Amino acid sequence: MTLRMMWPLWVTVIVFAPLLALTIWQSVRSRGQRRLHWLRRGAMVLALIVIALTPAVPSTQSTQVTSNAELFFVVDRTGSMAAEDYNGTHPRLEGVRHDLVALTEAMPGARYTIIGFDSQATQQLPLTTDARAVRSWAETLNQEITAYSAGTAVDRPLETLGDSLSAAAERNPANVRLVFFLSDGENTNEADGGEAASYAPLAELVDGGAVLGYGTPQGGTMRSYDGTANSGPGTDAPYIIDPATGEPAVSVIDEDQLRTIAADLGLDYDHRISPDDVDHLVSGIDVAEIAEDGRRDVRHYADVYWPAAALLALLLAWEAWELTRAMPKNRRGHDVAERDRRRSGSGPGSGSASGASTGSNAADGARKVGAV
Repeated sequence: MTLRMMWPLWVTVIVFAPLLALTIWQSVRSRGQRRLHWLRRGAMVLALIVIALTPAVPSTQSTQVTSNAELFFVVDRTGSMAAEDYNGTHPRLEGVRHDLVALTEAMPGARYTIIGFDSQATQQLPLTTDARAVRSWAETLNQEITAYSAGTAVDRPLETLGDSLSAAAERNPANVRLVFFLSDGENTNEADGGEAASYAPLAELVDGGAVLGYGTPQGGTMRSYDGTANSGPGTDAPYIIDPATGEPAVSVIDEDQLRTIAADLGLDYDHRISPDDVDHLVSGIDVAEIAEDGRRDVRHYADVYWPAAALLALLLAWEAWELTRAMPKNRRGHDVAERDRRRSGSGPGSGSASGASTGSNAADGARKVGAV
């Protein structure tokens, strides 16, 4: 047991010591019913002292704790991620949704952020410990609107990711930063001659993670998406057409490009073709070291001053009852005493009335003598 003390000990002593001394002194010098009253009041003071000291006993429970791991999800939202060659004929984004949630659950207590990229790269979710926010974002993940597509560039999130990693490293340099890059690796944007910029400059800011590739060498076709529920995968929306052939475009995974990104960042590459578990993606990460086991036994204290509080409530109710009973008795006693004084003529005003009567008789006698 320990004392958590609601107030500093010296405050408790100054406040309650005089009250306790008063009740003890009055209990000793009083007799009968008055002694019982002061004993009750002393018990009330003792109950207050117990509450002020706040005794508590330790209780051990498993509690979620925040680790020093920061997960950066870089998610490809370009039209090719709607290609229907994941786990049979499902869109690649279905695999992304599964893996985002699975990785979040595999690293409990971490901080998570999401950077999405299509025709531009933006931070979709700032660093947060709320794993539900990651799940909510994954559930609403869609490909970019087909009409706005500007081609796929795997290096498009490079600057945004670099800024996020640098800011995180400056803010919490001791934290561990894990990057998970989820894409099919296609690089169709020819603005820079088709050459993707290297991610190697970011390697020193990355402590772990993986590059996850989606799609197959055979590839898959993609439904067009206009931002409504009647378009995109799983609908009857028309397929995206390849302008060169006039036929439905086929997207093929570029594993060489993905392996290059993985090598630049110092990460492993993993080809994701079905919703398998992700344990092997984090098995090389020492969760016990960077996340304190994700969960740990934390010593909590349960306050046990409630018996004193219950006793105080009962004593207060008793005190109130006694005061209520005493008030009518005192009033009746006062009224009876006042009535007795009036009957005996010794009450207030009786002396002045007698003096006035005597003076009146003397005046009458003087008038009679004068008349004679």
